[in-house]
Amino acid sequence: MADYHDDLRLAHVLADSADSVTMERFKALDLKVETKPDLTPVSDADKAAEELVRSVLQRARPRDAVMGEEYGLQGSGPRRWVIDPIDGTKNYVRGVPVWATLVALLEEQPDGEFAPVVGIVSAPALGRRWWAAKGLGAFAGRSLAKAQRIHVSKVSRLADASLSFSSLSGWEERARLDAFLDLTRICWRTRAYGDFWSYMMVAEGAVDIAAEPELSLWDMAAPCIVVQEAGGRFTGLDGIDGPTGADAVATNGILHEAALRSLSV
Repeated sequence: MADYHDDLRLAHVLADSADSVTMERFKALDLKVETKPDLTPVSDADKAAEELVRSVLQRARPRDAVMGEEYGLQGSGPRRWVIDPIDGTKNYVRGVPVWATLVALLEEQPDGEFAPVVGIVSAPALGRRWWAAKGLGAFAGRSLAKAQRIHVSKVSRLADASLSFSSLSGWEERARLDAFLDLTRICWRTRAYGDFWSYMMVAEGAVDIAAEPELSLWDMAAPCIVVQEAGGRFTGLDGIDGPTGADAVATNGILHEAALRSLSV
């Protein structure tokens, strides 16, 4: 098995770099916010954080490709770093502390697909960080030296499950709202914690199911490996494992097939 310790340490350095930018600009009165062609917001902090992470990677891993939400794909090869400088930009620009930098390393598999092997989710305004590497487990804490291993829950019935999501509008736009609402009625508890936080709480065992209908690779790559290494399962609504589609369902694994059946149209 490949050794990802060095890559994981680098991921922490990248997260530290991003955190220094994002925290400095969080709640800044002169924060500049633009609207992208897809009508989602982007701040000067998003762009600065991604630029800084890319510059560190250029020095530390010049042969690796880099894909980011703001500046696309640069380079090629069997290793690809995937960056979301601020997951939860709408929260960020409104002063809500639920946002994070997502960094993942993907490696090309024998079938030609890329799969995450290292992931880090850093939420500095919450004082939390989560990370994982293939075969090494998943952890949460403030640093590599101050961490505890995390595991998904053992809840085995939807009627006992806690479900987290981001919004209802995406489900409605994709003609899946009725199916999603049916799942919320079955589950014991439903809360819209949203974005990366839903998946990290699945990995911690505080939530049992998280689902979103509209995502990109940079939204999913890091949370995927954290959930998987915590013992859970991360797929698309089609049931294919990994961050391969445009949507996601993450569970403790035990509830996965039941959740997918409930969300099927």
